[in-house]
Amino acid sequence: MQEEVDILLTTYNTEIEYLKQQIESILNQTYQNFRLLISDDDSTKKEVKTILEEYQKQDKRMIVYSQERNLGYNQNFEFLLKQANAKYIMFADHDDVWYPQKIEKSLQKIKEEDVDLVYCNAHQINEKGEIIQQNYFRYKNVPLIHGKDKLAISRCVGIGCSQILTDDVKNKMIPFKKEVIAHDWLASFLANEGKGIAYIEQPLFGYRLHTDNVFGGRSLAQNLSQWKKENGTSYESYLQYRKEKVIDKAYLEGANMCLTYVTKEENKAFLEKLIKYYTSLEKSKYINVHIFQYFKFLAGKNLAKKMIKEWMIFHLPVLGYLIFKI
Repeated sequence: MQEEVDILLTTYNTEIEYLKQQIESILNQTYQNFRLLISDDDSTKKEVKTILEEYQKQDKRMIVYSQERNLGYNQNFEFLLKQANAKYIMFADHDDVWYPQKIEKSLQKIKEEDVDLVYCNAHQINEKGEIIQQNYFRYKNVPLIHGKDKLAISRCVGIGCSQILTDDVKNKMIPFKKEVIAHDWLASFLANEGKGIAYIEQPLFGYRLHTDNVFGGRSLAQNLSQWKKENGTSYESYLQYRKEKVIDKAYLEGANMCLTYVTKEENKAFLEKLIKYYTSLEKSKYINVHIFQYFKFLAGKNLAKKMIKEWMIFHLPVLGYLIFKI
């Protein structure tokens, strides 16, 4: 008998056409033994709830929850995690498009490798569904992990919509602690503390980039451009961007989150040193001399281009600013 998979999808004022494409791409998977659990976070667009109710009537594998008040992204995902009872869980974004074998190949990989989490590659698509990046791993320099690796502690490994994980990881995730900033980072960290992680190089879905994506999926240049329009191009503005949007949001807050869940002493010691390193970066305004610590904490496979950018931003803020200003 096939293993059942629970797919968790949250909605809030989703673009109707995107939502329909995503639901249909999931319902038409080659692997059919799954439940699609959807939680609508009190959308103000009535069409969202209408569409969800219509699909639910057509397919018994869909279970729709309508929140009576807006929970926010994290609490809505936590709610769905608490409803899941399958051995394997997958996360889904409300505006992507899954390719027909996404469930089948993800499930096959996690069983073959006997790990707690698998993440897959993607095509990046635009509003029209056209492919704008053939290889999301290469485009975003996603770390490639097989087994266990410190990078699953210091970085987010694989976006949530690319992941399949075991119920063991799910059970360790809930209830969410207040420090949770990213369910996908937390899932990969806990999998790394368990049986480990594997990845699939084949793109198994279209990851949609559109105007509502504030940061996710965008390049550093795109993020910087948006920041400069809103905050100016002064050195103080750059340092604020470096602290708030790079060091804090992309690294330090994730490390603090992992510290509240850590169970292994060696990982706890690594996290404490990592947090100390990030804190030292925030205090440096012109140059940070702890250059070799970067390679100790953040270097890895498939990260060459990202490492050059990060190293410059972290340790040579003045040089980073000159490029930022241009």
